[in-house]
Amino acid sequence: MDMLVTPIQRNLKFHLPKNTVSQWNSAGVHVSQFFNTMSLFFPEGERFFINSVRHYRDRIMEPELLAAVRAFIGQEAMHGREHDEYNQAMINAGFPVDKMEAQVTSLLNLIRENSPPAFQLAITIALEHLTAILADTLLANPELLDKSDPNFTALWTWHALEETEHKAVAYDVFEKVIGTSVQSYLLRTGTLVLATSIFFALCYTYYFQILRTSNEHRNLRGWWQSFKYQWLKPGAMRKAIPAWLDYFRPGFHPWDQDNRGYLQQIDALIEKVNTFTPAKEQAA
Repeated sequence: MDMLVTPIQRNLKFHLPKNTVSQWNSAGVHVSQFFNTMSLFFPEGERFFINSVRHYRDRIMEPELLAAVRAFIGQEAMHGREHDEYNQAMINAGFPVDKMEAQVTSLLNLIRENSPPAFQLAITIALEHLTAILADTLLANPELLDKSDPNFTALWTWHALEETEHKAVAYDVFEKVIGTSVQSYLLRTGTLVLATSIFFALCYTYYFQILRTSNEHRNLRGWWQSFKYQWLKPGAMRKAIPAWLDYFRPGFHPWDQDNRGYLQQIDALIEKVNTFTPAKEQAA
């Protein structure tokens, strides 16, 4: 198996400024809260991904893939830790993110307890595809984070880069242990439709609830700004649609889109993150 990229585990701290969590994106409150809504899914989602891949680790014999799996687990754990802190800032600001996270946890526990490991791995590679293509859109369109808070910008850029770096790991495990038969094709494509539908149904529901908490749900100008941002110009969500559809192509592999050139940004990003001031010093 040819592995184009072997992920590297990194331990970065972003020291997010808690007082700007509800309006850190230069496009305004509605766009900031859309990103914030996405964040609430990550900690428990990353743990689900780790467990679904770890279940099959003993069946991986190739040293290169096994090393990639270990790094994948490490990266996802770091993502969960940093988004836990991010989400706690939202909770401290008065948004009911803890209740939403509890609902996500209940849903994923239901899947864990009532579905076979192959289905859980298929859900993982579906959501990994979704996050990878959204990450690619973010990296390909830097204006999406232009003039936004540097700490939040760095966190989302780091997450996008590492999602790109490990985007094929769970997929390679799936092909190794589940195979590439017609049945496995139907499993992986069917779960993409299911996972995408459930994710966005929850995401937009929670998004509205978060905006309602601060009475921003009445701000029609904000809604229009968010709609334009997602679907018109720059059109973050619209630009991801072709890549989402590519998943249905027989013979698809995540590295068919070779965007590893973005990974050259990582060293400069690490240097920048290392200059960030811890929260206690910010407060002082």
